Order: sequence, then C-alpha cells, then structure tokens
Amino acid sequence: MVKYWKIPRLIPAEAPSQRNRLKKNTNHKDTTMRAKRITLQIIYILFLALWAYAAFSKIFEYEIFKYQLGKSPLLAPVNGIMAIMIPFIELVIVAMLLFDKTKKRGLQASALLLTIFTVYLIGILSFSKDIPCSCGGLLSTLTWTQHVFLNISFIVMAVFGLIFEKKDPQKNFTGKTGIA
Repeated sequence: MVKYWKIPRLIPAEAPSQRNRLKKNTNHKDTTMRAKRITLQIIYILFLALWAYAAFSKIFEYEIFKYQLGKSPLLAPVNGIMAIMIPFIELVIVAMLLFDKTKKRGLQASALLLTIFTVYLIGILSFSKDIPCSCGGLLSTLTWTQHVFLNISFIVMAVFGLIFEKKDPQKNFTGKTGIA
C-alpha cells in the first residue's frame, strides 16, 4: 500500500470565522437591496394611487374642478384649458409609472409636478386665504397646511425613490419588459 504524503498548503485556508463573516456581509447586502427594492415598489404604488385618484376625481367632477380653478386668481383666465391639462398630465404620469422603461421618468415627473403644485399652493396662500381646493375627492378635505405637508411628503418619497433607483445595480428588478 502506498502512503500519501500530506502536502503543506502554501496558501493559508480561510478560517471558518472569516467565511461566516463574508457570508453575513453578502446576506446583509442582499437584504438591504431587497428592502430598497420593496420600498421602491411601495413608492411606485403610492404614486400610482395618488395620481390615478387625483386624475379620476377631477375627471368625474369636471365641472366642479373647472369652477374651482376659475376662482383662483392666477388660473382664472386659463381655467378651461387647465381643467383638461392637469388630469391629462396626471394620467400620463400614471402610464409612465406602470412600465419599467418609463418608471424613473414617471417618478421624476411626479416630483416636478408636486413641486409645481406646492410652490403654486404656497404662492396662492401668500396672497389669499380663501381659495377653494381644486384637488377633488378626499384630498379636498385637507386643510392647506395638511395639503402642503402631504405634497412635501410625496416629494421626499420621490427623491428617495430616485436615489434608490440610481443605486440599484439591477435596474430592471421586476422583469425585462412589460408591466411591473
């Protein structure tokens, strides 16, 4: 019988504790990425709900919406066109948020539109305290302060979503094409 000699290792083997630590770091990164992806999906769903609800409530109550826009000192001259354009833009954003290829642009458009609404709202409140809310539905029951805070909260969510979207190395985590 031939005896085999044990050849000494030239490269030291990793200690079991090092392997476990590397495995834990990988698991932590995977968990963090998974949490970011889930958070991003929640952000997309919240924006879809916000814009769809806002657009359809304005469409279903079109005459009221148009009348309320007409009471705004800045929008009175163009209330007819704005009553059509605002829900249309909101529905375009909804469509953008539905598809993987345009989700990021939809989030950017959401942040931009909410910023415009918030600046307009703060500007209008600086000149007059008696402006009716033209948002429609449940959103019209908010006070002006609550409305501003809601808008700012959604702007912050959009910014976080864009940060998460930028840092995600796997751009298309919901699938290669189609609806998310």
